[in-house]
Amino acid sequence: MTPAHADTAALRTVKSICPHDCPDTCVMTVNIEGDRAVAIGGDPDHRFTQGFLCAKVNRYLERVYSSDRLLHPLRRVGKKGEGRFERITWDEALDTIAERFRSIIEEHGAQAILPYSYAGNMGLLSYGSMDRRFFHSIGASLLARTICSSAGGAGLRVTLGRSVGFDPEAIVNARFIVAWGANIVSSNVHLWPFIEEARRRGATLVAVDPYRSRTAEKADRHLALRPGTDAALALGVMHVIFRDGFEDRDYIERYTLGADRLRERASEWTPERTAQTTGLTADEVESFAREYATAKPSAIRLNYGLNRHAGGGMAVRTIACLPALTGAWRRPGGGVLLSTSGTFPVNNEALERPDLIPPGTRTLNMSRLGRILLDRELSPPVKALFVYNSNPAAVAPEQEMVLAGLAREDLFTVVHDLFRTDSADYADIVLPATSTLEMFDIHKSYGQLYVSLNQPAIAPLGESKPNTEVFRLLAARMGLDHPCLRESDEEMARSVFRWEHPHMKGITYERLEREASVRLSVPESFAPFAEGGFFTPSGKCELYAEALEAQGLDPLAGYTPPRESAATAPDLARRFPLEFISPPAHHFLNSTFSAQPVFVQREKEPSLIIHPTDAAVRDIRDGVQVRVWNDRGAFLARATVSDAARPGVVVGLSTWWPKMCPGGRNVNAVTSQELTDMGGGAAFYDALVEVGVAASAGDLSRRAS
Repeated sequence: MTPAHADTAALRTVKSICPHDCPDTCVMTVNIEGDRAVAIGGDPDHRFTQGFLCAKVNRYLERVYSSDRLLHPLRRVGKKGEGRFERITWDEALDTIAERFRSIIEEHGAQAILPYSYAGNMGLLSYGSMDRRFFHSIGASLLARTICSSAGGAGLRVTLGRSVGFDPEAIVNARFIVAWGANIVSSNVHLWPFIEEARRRGATLVAVDPYRSRTAEKADRHLALRPGTDAALALGVMHVIFRDGFEDRDYIERYTLGADRLRERASEWTPERTAQTTGLTADEVESFAREYATAKPSAIRLNYGLNRHAGGGMAVRTIACLPALTGAWRRPGGGVLLSTSGTFPVNNEALERPDLIPPGTRTLNMSRLGRILLDRELSPPVKALFVYNSNPAAVAPEQEMVLAGLAREDLFTVVHDLFRTDSADYADIVLPATSTLEMFDIHKSYGQLYVSLNQPAIAPLGESKPNTEVFRLLAARMGLDHPCLRESDEEMARSVFRWEHPHMKGITYERLEREASVRLSVPESFAPFAEGGFFTPSGKCELYAEALEAQGLDPLAGYTPPRESAATAPDLARRFPLEFISPPAHHFLNSTFSAQPVFVQREKEPSLIIHPTDAAVRDIRDGVQVRVWNDRGAFLARATVSDAARPGVVVGLSTWWPKMCPGGRNVNAVTSQELTDMGGGAAFYDALVEVGVAASAGDLSRRAS
């Protein structure tokens, strides 16, 4: 709202785009008075944003104008991790980086330099454009960006061909909606009004989640299955579909591949076997399967939580087969949705210029950063790390190894950020970054169907700069002369999309300049696979995929169990009997908002949800500080004794900055660097732990158990 004291005649309103790692990609209205943003809200004219913002971005101006913002380049003067710096100029910072990069390239080769980034800013320019061009040009190691969605994306693509799903706005037509591993209220809140409209029209909402999230609390039913057993539940649903004749035989015959083999596999997954594996009852499996199969249409909203265990790729793949068996794709609002990103015709080759990558350049997996930084056999070793759009000290798994790697005195580290994160505390050079209100960018979305253009609402604060400008300046400092390293943001934005694609019909760069956000040129009730047309090699939904067989993986949709569970690792489970998951706290988004005072106050402190049965046998009372540990590390949290966690499962809501946690460690002290079955993803939710009352505040030692 506009402040009461403001002179409305002096106000102007601009539209900005939320850049954070969220499927909603909201259009924001920003009121500007003079050179300062004074109010922010959701664009009431945008059909998906619908005039409101989430609890986090609603307080965005506090983030932009925070007294903690980094506004000038800094150079480390203390020990790594201490966070002691002195102010320097941009010229000094760029000269230092260029000089160190040159010396590292001369002594160890360019592959000793590693960029480390993810989705702290999801603008197409900020996420991957000039940065990729720069690192490709110098020959740095490539980074496999796997930490969030790679397993699920791989599973979806091998089944459907692309990351394409039902039109989110069309979910109003669904009559049975499954929030499967998706806490929509906290992580996709702009889909919620469409779900509520569907419920007013008679739809049922079922949440499938190991713990009772805010979405599960609001659902008609909650299926609290064991972590990592989602594919087993999907197979149980298939069993009932085939057994009771609920399949759409016409759709299967026309538009799928491998149905007979899948029918045979599903025949083994009786409701009783499914119940034994998932921890549900046979009646729950039967009822869920019957309702899903008979409701027309049914919609499954997946999210990435269920892809963060050993079988994450197979889990998404197997669930994604369900709509083809029931013909749910035939109707608008039916099918499955993990991501809409494949609907946008992005020209990644023009944006990132992979043609500049020297032949033979290695790729390092970001989900194993700790191992990479401490690997004495790696040749060449990583001698320089450039961190942007990420905070690995907080978000990367197996935190003890990550911090030990960042503490290496022979590792030259640069961090580009808005705030002095834990990662910045380990940096040699810290560079100030712009917020979305201070920069130019262009956006697609992974949770809706709008292309959006973000233009600066205010001038950059202090000496902050966007990613694109930093890498343009650094390329010039290093004497790189390829013309693409001098392109402006607007020039790159004009090449982002394949404008001739049918989905871009009627959409031009100039129209985006005028309107800020435009829906793709798809039907009002978009049903992408109503008549097949899958993007797989066969053109069908591949229940059996030869592409997986070529990789040495099971080509048939199935179940890959967790790596750490009582069933798969009984010896480990005797020492660490509790399954641990770490979904996002309501007011945090990865580690982005985790130090903003208003949200810290709302979340209070790191917490651990533990079932009363598990708490009782450990003499844990509600509100006491507990120690959570396994062989990888330990962290401290305040116990919340509640049946929101199912027995045998503990839930640590994430992601707090480690330096704001008692003992200086967060949930990633106990997570693993082991990878998922597909996509090389991080298996955050595949961890066994033990929990005990902490001996004293801040004490992580074993005696604290």
